[in-house]
Amino acid sequence: MSSDTWLVAGLGNPGPGYAHNRHNVGQMVLDELSSRVGGKFKTHSSRAQILEGRMGIGGPRLVLAKPMTYMNLSGGPVANLAKFFGIDPAHIIAVHDEIDIDFDTIKLKLGGGEGGHNGLRDISKALGTKDYLRVRVGVGRPPGRMDTADYVLKDFSKDEKKDLPFLIDTAADAVEVIMSLGLDAAQRKFHIA
Repeated sequence: MSSDTWLVAGLGNPGPGYAHNRHNVGQMVLDELSSRVGGKFKTHSSRAQILEGRMGIGGPRLVLAKPMTYMNLSGGPVANLAKFFGIDPAHIIAVHDEIDIDFDTIKLKLGGGEGGHNGLRDISKALGTKDYLRVRVGVGRPPGRMDTADYVLKDFSKDEKKDLPFLIDTAADAVEVIMSLGLDAAQRKFHIA
């Protein structure tokens, strides 16, 4: 296994119709990371678009990946890329939407449950472990009795769109800190009460 390479998977659904949905915030974070790394995503045989590079001069090698499957089938592309590049699950970071966290908040963790998130469930199944890192980007709970699936497949509200660039930037910063300083340091920096 490659000891210094990271796989960062931004979860979402493929196609322009889903691009600005809450469910695609993980892919929005990868767009920000790609602007920091430089380069363009290219189609890979794993059913993902990938960008290989380094985070800063002398920084860790990374593979940014946007699975081109629907969210609930994210596991195949992630597991295929991990195998292709020889990346251990401890160096995989899944960036995803999280309804159990308020909008404009991120939480970081290693392993644990998937909280009903079908994309994470599929990744855990495909990798054969839950022990990979997660950058959980808060999108808040659906209002009233709105169905969760309907809520995450809607674009961010007008008010949320004002703060969305800051949320995306913070999540991208968190990915960088995890890779450079580790999860504990990242949690101390980004888990602000």
